[in-house]
Amino acid sequence: MRVEIWSDIACPWCYIGKARFEKGLAAFAHRDDVEVVHRSFELDPHRAKGDTGPVLEMLAKKYGRTLDEARAMEAHVASNAHSEGLEYLTDGRDHGNTFDIHRLLHLAKERGRQNELLDLAYKANFAEERSVFDAETLVALAVEAGLDEAEARAVLADGTAYADAVRDDEREAAELGANGVPFFVLDRRYGVSGGQPAEVFTQALEQAWQGRALQPVGGAGTDAEACGPDGCEVPPRA
Repeated sequence: MRVEIWSDIACPWCYIGKARFEKGLAAFAHRDDVEVVHRSFELDPHRAKGDTGPVLEMLAKKYGRTLDEARAMEAHVASNAHSEGLEYLTDGRDHGNTFDIHRLLHLAKERGRQNELLDLAYKANFAEERSVFDAETLVALAVEAGLDEAEARAVLADGTAYADAVRDDEREAAELGANGVPFFVLDRRYGVSGGQPAEVFTQALEQAWQGRALQPVGGAGTDAEACGPDGCEVPPRA
């Protein structure tokens, strides 16, 4: 069975959702027969390359909040991350265009190192003070993931390398009705949206494996957090 996961490095719920999915997969009896493929989804595709800025300032501006309120929003996300055993910095991170990261992830997919690079990129972005919007950082992460340094540099230097692969993923997401991430598709028959609890993923895997009547899980009306074109879900004001 194939599971495809649309996500973006800039999405905290994708970071958390990946950890929850992996816990759900670990509890699935047929986990060794599941192929996981990560696909591209840019939350801010129109942001210019090189246009980066502090996450807290971006959140405050986007939602009309003060910096203290933005910190509270990040604390909410951090609490969820910590509950999954993930590190999460609530300050000092930056935000920018993720197109180059997605292109590099497609190279990693071809070399069988996609999951390794994705984990390293998430950790760098959310748990370390390493900017994933810096080319040298991306090259270093690629090498840590087991990719060839010269090949990674060549991809980043050529803006067309894997560009079509990224756009194809994004077009497919739109065709499947995904307007936010993380978005999980099981055997192209069963959809799960948002950073659902691990047990929801286990249930979805079991239902897909058994070939039951197919229906979306975690769609409208649930409380699973996700990120979309307008940003990530914001907790209501106290």
